[in-house]
Amino acid sequence: MKLGFSAAEEEFRRECADWLNGQMAGEFKDIKGITTLTEKAERRKEWEQQLAAHKWSCIGWPEAWGGRNATLAQQVIFAEEYARAGVPGRVNHIGVELAGPTLLAFGTDEQKKRFLPGIAAGQTIFCQGFSEPGAGSDLASVRTKARLEGDEWVVNGQKIWTSLAHISDWIFVVSRSEEGSKGPKGLTFLMMEIDQPGIEIRPIKQINGDAEFNETFFTDAKCPADSLIGAVGEGWKIAMGLLAFERGVSTLGQQMGFRNELDDIIAAAKATGAAKDPLIRQRIAKAEIGLQLMRYGAMRMLSNTDHSKIDGAALTYKIQWASWRRGLGELAMDIIGQAGEVAEGDAYEWSMLPNLFLYSRSDTIYGGTNQIQRNLIAERGLGMPREPRGDV
Repeated sequence: MKLGFSAAEEEFRRECADWLNGQMAGEFKDIKGITTLTEKAERRKEWEQQLAAHKWSCIGWPEAWGGRNATLAQQVIFAEEYARAGVPGRVNHIGVELAGPTLLAFGTDEQKKRFLPGIAAGQTIFCQGFSEPGAGSDLASVRTKARLEGDEWVVNGQKIWTSLAHISDWIFVVSRSEEGSKGPKGLTFLMMEIDQPGIEIRPIKQINGDAEFNETFFTDAKCPADSLIGAVGEGWKIAMGLLAFERGVSTLGQQMGFRNELDDIIAAAKATGAAKDPLIRQRIAKAEIGLQLMRYGAMRMLSNTDHSKIDGAALTYKIQWASWRRGLGELAMDIIGQAGEVAEGDAYEWSMLPNLFLYSRSDTIYGGTNQIQRNLIAERGLGMPREPRGDV
């Protein structure tokens, strides 16, 4: 496992840091430090285009498609410096980290030409149409239907928890295209334009006052036949390939965001006097140790080149960071006390640490609940018998 970086890679780190810090102190200083995904959405779309103009938008992609063909180490470095500079989360994370790599892996040449330039340029924003009211962690239970009529797919159904659908241009949709099929069989993966009469977006207001999630309704919504990724019935295969990209280099950037949160908690403990409490100090130390262990685990996961074997680190990483961050949110609230229970003004906007606590409650649910993760660890990692799943 590689734990350090070469001199050339450290020079690349300085290049990343200089550019990002310059942007956050200059033209885009108004978005620095934003912690929610919906604040200043239009301004952050401009930021996506600024990243693209300087070839920082999708550095791991091939140069032919707008990337830098960056090495894994360089991608990790950029993700870390991005978070360290206080740059807000990417509004086109789904496009750059999920839709784009999926197209590169499974799309036709024509599909790559159709979608990749817009994503790389920061002009085409994607969202994800996977979860449904009755199919959250159990993606194989989707009921949204797609039927081919002539040269168009016609889609009917509902998706939920579609992050940033209200500001997105396209959505990729897993739908059931084989009548009577069950489980992972008979699913199809489609790219659909959102701005059409058959798609309705309804925001879901969250406990922290934000509304990044949406319900998305499809009523005879349409997309061209050639918007199908892979073959008819291969939707499960494409979706699983896409989800594999979710555990990519952005995990190290995510941890740098955690580093910033822990530093703010330490500063708050000193300011409130909570740092004098030996139990609080012990919990802070435990959080620090946990963060370091996650870093080494993520680097081990990313260093694995033998894809013929199941990577235990990849199976355990999600439950590890989600549980750790939930505990971090609880630590934050214990440190700031009653001040963290009241939002100032009428806008229902929380400061960073209360927002961390509220948002961290969802970490053990989205992207695969802790219960689902334990099943994956047991079945795929330890080879234990599968849990009974009924007639699938």
